[in-house]
Amino acid sequence: MKRIAATLALVLASSLAAAHSGGTNAAGCHTDHRTGAYHCH
Repeated sequence: MKRIAATLALVLASSLAAAHSGGTNAAGCHTDHRTGAYHCH
């Protein structure tokens, strides 16, 4: 049962990460064209 709960927790946690479009420059940064914000990864 613990293994199922751990697997479910991992699946739910990984689904919270949201991807967005846009390539990064040499520093790993880019402008999010939807919001206009410039940020780095």
